Amino acid sequence: MEQATAPKTGHPKALYLLFFTEMWERFSYYGMRGILILYLTKTFIEGGLGINEQSASLIYGFFTGFVYFTPLIGGWLADRFLGQRNAITIGGLTMMVGQFVLFGINTQTGLYIGLLLLIIGNGFFKPNISTLVGRLYEEGDPKRDSAFSIFYMGINLGAFLAPLVIGIFAENLFATKDETGKILTYGYKYGFLIAGLGMLLGQVLFNAMAKKYLGNIGESPAKAKAAAAAENQPAKVDLPMTKEEKQRVTVIFILTAFVIFFWAGFEQAGSSLSLYTDKFIDRDVFGFEIPTSWFQSVNPLFIVALAPLFSIFWTSKIGQN
Repeated sequence: MEQATAPKTGHPKALYLLFFTEMWERFSYYGMRGILILYLTKTFIEGGLGINEQSASLIYGFFTGFVYFTPLIGGWLADRFLGQRNAITIGGLTMMVGQFVLFGINTQTGLYIGLLLLIIGNGFFKPNISTLVGRLYEEGDPKRDSAFSIFYMGINLGAFLAPLVIGIFAENLFATKDETGKILTYGYKYGFLIAGLGMLLGQVLFNAMAKKYLGNIGESPAKAKAAAAAENQPAKVDLPMTKEEKQRVTVIFILTAFVIFFWAGFEQAGSSLSLYTDKFIDRDVFGFEIPTSWFQSVNPLFIVALAPLFSIFWTSKIGQN
């Protein structure tokens, strides 16, 4: 029997554990993402890898594409063999190592190894922590929608803070400057180090408190629990999908087609828009040059500001209708 289900009023403490675990994972990911294209395109002397912009954009595109694809595999492995909690730990530690590889091996070989580890780790982590949020609530619980709004705010809080913190480290505190204040060498590798430490903090938090607040939710693979439940239930006959179910599946495919174009445009923020901002935008404010990566915080800032309002809305009578 699963424990740590939602109380009749308010949200379970486990939701806030998942909130902060996801916040630190997104801090790690979006911090790395905020400086990745700059790290790829800056010259060796400037602290980068000296890759031309076209090739760098392709690397960035393939990386983000696989980041969106691998959760399909990670979710399947968790449901069949690992369980959500084991998958989250495997994914988090793998991403942490990937960030440390980017910090410690500043070559194209280190780049590909680090990005591969981040892709694999994300595949294990991303789908399963969201699944745990849903499993905190009974089917039909009206608090579930507001819980995901709170959880989503954690995602964007991490995405908001990461470019600010990592940007100031990589493009200011650990940058080498001449006597006029012009940056000679950027400290991008230290940005990856901070991102890795953020991932480490999230994993320590999750593994130290999961047993207390989650009980046994997510410990066993969903397939094993379904098989155990089926033994005590009469045999079910597989029926063909109803007309309504077929319509729902059709809607999913239509939405997927449009979502592809949305995310393709959204990811320009971390590639072409970052390059444009770095080259053509006057970022000097009263003698302080705003780090390029800071502009990555604009989108999550608005989401963090609006998420509490939507959380209240979903639990209102209008939202429930």
